[in-house]
Amino acid sequence: MSRPNASNEPQAAEADASSRSSRGLSRDLGAERAAARARLRAVARARRRYGRLLLALPLLLVVIVDVRIRGDRLLDLSGKHAASYLGAMAESAALWGLLLFAASARRGAARWVAALLFVLLATLSLGGQLYFHRQYATYLNLDATLFGTSLSASLFGQLRADGENFLRSVLPPLLLATALVWLGRRVVRPGRTAWARAARLAAPAGVVAAFVLPCSYRAVQASTPDVIYFHAIGGLIKELVGVQTTAQVRPGLRTPPALPPVAPAPGPRRNVLFILTESVRADATCSARARADVDGADGAPGACPGTPRIDAAAPDRLPLTQMRSNASTTAIGLSVLWSGLQPIATREELHTAPLVFDYADAAGFDSAYWTSHHMMFANSRLYVQDLPVSHQCGATELDPLADIDLGADDRLLSAHVRSELPSLREPFLAVAHFGNTHVPYLVDPAEAPFQPALESKAPDDNDAYHNYYRNAVYRQDAAIAELIRFVRSSPVGERTVIVFTSDHGEAFREHGQLGHTGSILEEEIRVPGWVDAPPGTLTAEEEGALRAARDEPVFHTDVAPTLLDLMGLWDEPALAGYRAAMVGHSLLRPSPGPAALALTNCTGIWGCAFKNWGMMRGNMKLESRAWDTAWRCYDVLADPREQRDLGPAACGDLPRLADAIYGGPAGSVDVPVHLRDLAARPRRD
Repeated sequence: MSRPNASNEPQAAEADASSRSSRGLSRDLGAERAAARARLRAVARARRRYGRLLLALPLLLVVIVDVRIRGDRLLDLSGKHAASYLGAMAESAALWGLLLFAASARRGAARWVAALLFVLLATLSLGGQLYFHRQYATYLNLDATLFGTSLSASLFGQLRADGENFLRSVLPPLLLATALVWLGRRVVRPGRTAWARAARLAAPAGVVAAFVLPCSYRAVQASTPDVIYFHAIGGLIKELVGVQTTAQVRPGLRTPPALPPVAPAPGPRRNVLFILTESVRADATCSARARADVDGADGAPGACPGTPRIDAAAPDRLPLTQMRSNASTTAIGLSVLWSGLQPIATREELHTAPLVFDYADAAGFDSAYWTSHHMMFANSRLYVQDLPVSHQCGATELDPLADIDLGADDRLLSAHVRSELPSLREPFLAVAHFGNTHVPYLVDPAEAPFQPALESKAPDDNDAYHNYYRNAVYRQDAAIAELIRFVRSSPVGERTVIVFTSDHGEAFREHGQLGHTGSILEEEIRVPGWVDAPPGTLTAEEEGALRAARDEPVFHTDVAPTLLDLMGLWDEPALAGYRAAMVGHSLLRPSPGPAALALTNCTGIWGCAFKNWGMMRGNMKLESRAWDTAWRCYDVLADPREQRDLGPAACGDLPRLADAIYGGPAGSVDVPVHLRDLAARPRRD
């Protein structure tokens, strides 16, 4: 028997060891591969899990922001409004989820389109809503965008002026949306499955649907802020391309009746100069004379800090310290002041009713209407273009380059009125309408006593912004005072009665909102008022009635009757039918008692961006805004800041009357009915 070669034994052992090593290495590699596959599966599971969470994160952030901004209002949602909000959440989740999913793709140009849309829409919808809410205490909705088409130049001008605060609002959503896309591409990483391809293709359809699908109950804003925004912009696009959504409501051409010639009643011979200003709230000026030896005057003793020159120019004026507008919108205010009708009159009634100019013309008075307002602002030129006046001017006659918001310089208006007033034939009715106290406010830095003052509308700068407004009132004070002094020193001055008020007030976040048209709360409707009558221009009874009205609630619905009475026309039988449509009373006569009067910024002559309604009788005010589900009641004399809601029952029958006019509290109906038949209007008791 032969033996193995001894020299081959080490080689065999080495081969055997190598084989065992190879088998061990193979097992190790297999284990490592298995572990790697397990890790990949775990990562894939984690990505799916966290990817789903990431896709849901935009909705979560939207709701968190909304709760922080208006959590109290969301808690009040119930029934159909709560269901509407849940539907909006589903719409929001679908839109942002689909866009982020498509933006997270691993490759392809489509992912960049999706990413751009995601970031852009998130920035505008959330950042824009943050900015808008900080200004107006409500979100931008379809009503506001349609309203804005009447004021596009004005709105863009204001946005340019407040661009820094707008950027502060949109920057956080921009950065956050960009970060979500970055995370999506690392966490979501959609695969190539049929479902993933379908989801990516659905993203553009989701964007289109967001702008097209209706957002229910927009007045109550029972939707997430992003959905409200998309519905608003979608409606605006429809409007601009000719698919009408909601008719714009703005002043149109008047067609008043031909009045019969009338003769003023016997009485004192007097002219009337009606000085009207813009956005001046009651506490920005002094209705009553501020005297050093009397405490309790408007402002500190011995001072009228807001309008000291008017205070000195009309020292013997008869104040109306509780004067209120029936709306906080200029176009509505003018229609009420000049026609005597309530703002709830129909559009046809507001465009066919005679104005004080028509009555003056019928009585043989010379007339004039001078204003520093820009007549292209909301197309208001149509409403005044056919006034029966011998003298008329607007901003562009004073300054061809006049700003559409501010109009022409009020000093130019004052000079123009002073140049033309002597040419008016007596008796006359003249209206001088000043406008530089409209936002963005015209201020003279050399004469700006209220400091610190800033143009910034940021909430943290609210007090400084209020001071900026007060400086605009202070600047206007000089122009109006110069006109008053001129009248009093002219030959017609001893026969001219001056009536003064503002079209509405201005809010500085007392109840959240900024500016005007946002509510009928005191900061927006309580305005200055006074009558300055030289000796002999009023009878003893007329002066006594004005003095008795000093601290009684009076309204702009009382102004037209008072102007007619000053012209000797209030008792004219031929005007009885027109007089019957007026619910106000002449302030030259004893008050017949408080009337139930409508207050609203949503009328037949002017649409409202922010729906609000209410009523007043005497010192009791009932009010509601779009998001309220019940009427609120305030005693404005006992609680001038309107901090204590007394409940609807405290306002007596006002809720019942308001329900008949408006269809219920703002949030209780989908489309509040604000224009009713004349028979449904509140009348005097």
